[in-house]
Amino acid sequence: MDAAARPVRYPMVQTPVRVGALTLPHRVVMGSMHLNRERGDAAALAAFYAERARGGAALIVTGGASVSRVGAGGAGYGIVREAGFAASWRVVVDAVHEAGGRIALQLFHAGRYASTSSFGLTPVAPSAVPSAFSGETPVALDDDGIAATIADFAAAAGVAVEVGFDGVEVMASEGYLLNQFASPVTNLRDDAWGGDAARRRALPVAVVRAVRGAAADVPVIVRISGADLVEGSSGPDDVDALAVAVVEAGADAIDVGIGWHESRVPTVQSMVPHAAFTGIAARIRGAVRDAGVVPVIASNRINSLAQAERVLADGAADIVSMARPFLADPHIVAVSFAGQAAFVNPCIGCNEACIDRSFGVEPVSCTVNPRAGRELEFPLVPAVAARGVGGGGPRIAVVGAGPAGMEAARAAAFAGARVTLFESADRIGGQFLLAGAVPGKRDFAESAVSFTRVLDRLGVEVRTGRAATADDLAGYAHVIVATGVVPRRVELPGGGPDIIDYAQAFARLREPGAPLLPVGARVAVIGAGGIAVDLAHLLVDAVDTCTEGEDAAGTARHGSADRDAERDGAERDGFLVEHGLRAGVVPEPRRQVTIMRRHGRIGAGMGITTRWAAVQAIRRRGVRTLSGVEYRRIEPDGVRIDVDGATQLIEADVVVIAAGQTPHAELAAQLQERGIPHTVIGGARSTAGLNAVAAFEEGLRAGDAVARAAEASG
Repeated sequence: MDAAARPVRYPMVQTPVRVGALTLPHRVVMGSMHLNRERGDAAALAAFYAERARGGAALIVTGGASVSRVGAGGAGYGIVREAGFAASWRVVVDAVHEAGGRIALQLFHAGRYASTSSFGLTPVAPSAVPSAFSGETPVALDDDGIAATIADFAAAAGVAVEVGFDGVEVMASEGYLLNQFASPVTNLRDDAWGGDAARRRALPVAVVRAVRGAAADVPVIVRISGADLVEGSSGPDDVDALAVAVVEAGADAIDVGIGWHESRVPTVQSMVPHAAFTGIAARIRGAVRDAGVVPVIASNRINSLAQAERVLADGAADIVSMARPFLADPHIVAVSFAGQAAFVNPCIGCNEACIDRSFGVEPVSCTVNPRAGRELEFPLVPAVAARGVGGGGPRIAVVGAGPAGMEAARAAAFAGARVTLFESADRIGGQFLLAGAVPGKRDFAESAVSFTRVLDRLGVEVRTGRAATADDLAGYAHVIVATGVVPRRVELPGGGPDIIDYAQAFARLREPGAPLLPVGARVAVIGAGGIAVDLAHLLVDAVDTCTEGEDAAGTARHGSADRDAERDGAERDGFLVEHGLRAGVVPEPRRQVTIMRRHGRIGAGMGITTRWAAVQAIRRRGVRTLSGVEYRRIEPDGVRIDVDGATQLIEADVVVIAAGQTPHAELAAQLQERGIPHTVIGGARSTAGLNAVAAFEEGLRAGDAVARAAEASG
């Protein structure tokens, strides 16, 4: 069907919009993400961005490009006016244009979020206020330093125009330098650049005016902080006034960011409901109307075009920015426009391969799409397209359909193999099904559903409900063993209460009404890592974990757009109430829960941007957390422990063991004995350092390599 004749499935999203002199074909843009790849191979970076352009992004905003060395957010940041920057980015810009896309350069200065460790330079800021993020105290900029900073932004905009970028975005959000100048928390000055709200916004306004003058006729987008979410920082009136001022200074669009890195309100984690902060964008949109008709862009945890359509239809914004969803599925727009939204691989908000890495030096990728950033290593040229689904390739078996197995099956089929995926449970997903039941993690279960559809389209035969045996696997060219993990056994003396492992606890909570873990039950969890934290969250959650019309992971069997919108709205309201952003009553916890461990931090092993938020969430819900525990025995009324030099009884009706995992490796041993060619991946290989990021990447590499090796030897 000709593109012009295709039905309009998202009428608001698919309406063109002007940003300055640039007309965008629709209203979903790819937001800025630092990739830790900006100083590396230009061809690889070009391949990354070009694939997102082909995937339908109306506009791509790059990761932050520092306007000066002292303003770099880390050693991996590109610095606009240093040698090699322009040449490398011309390669990227040309590739995006050849793919039919448009790309804007984000102009960035970290301020007090920079670190001396990057380039040996002391960070600068409006005032010498220590940074909880970097742990350093910056130097306050003097008048000459401020003038130089304005000039740096303007010069960087000029470079962007010379390189061929289609626009620039000024970063004045997320607690970086220009946001620091606008905030009374970090701007303690009493001069032309601080002292009251009008003077605090003087530097952001001056920078925008200078960038507008240097950017010729390309659009200037300004990303402002819609809400800092830091006590004592700018209020709504000050934020709105800043938005109006930057529009008057020449901004062609306002991109609304949310929260500082120091904020204790989650803004990007999986527990943040979809489109949680769009009300803030709506307020700013109303404020800037009198200053000029410029589009306002909403962002944060919007991960589908259906959600984007609702945001636009509600009048909350004119454009929707998605960043991580383009990591998870670079073709999210094109696939959705083609009526195939059910096949989109959703962003799960885990942060482990993206945001967590961006704060260090490891290149950014995506948990559920390990190809992200590796587009040249794993080209998007499926062998199945040439051969036809299910035809001709080597026969490969994958056993186990958790994260590693699902990705291995997909990669092997994509490389041309005829794949059979065996799973002992009644459906695929593995640990993602457990995670999908946890409050705020519904997208994990949706990811498993997406894999089900994609594997079917690739011709993968999926056999569920029975464990595969060595006899079942004898006829395959190769077997990929991804049988995962089992809960580690912990033996304690005594007995009394019901003692179960974490997998059994999740299973019980899936049962309607959870009769074996009733409301009001006292639960003691031995172990306090990531699984224990998730389980505790589920145990105290105020919403039934399995209601009529839903499956075991809490995913609607016969969902609808209206139901999704209703659920998103309920979750959003509860989240805003919990964090004091809306009036309301926080529900009482449904069970009394204690989680404990012998040593180490609560939630150890969770990602750096997720752990604090998850632990904070369960503590707010009344979960007791203990470390430094010595277990004595299990008694009829609970668990006897020593902690802080005293013996105490943790009263419990149910004791749950969540103290780690061991490989489920029996099948691998059987295949070894039978001489059946096989590769062991994921938790079945080792639980040391295991997480979903490693599992998916191992699945990609094993599936691709095994299929190609079998084809070559075939």
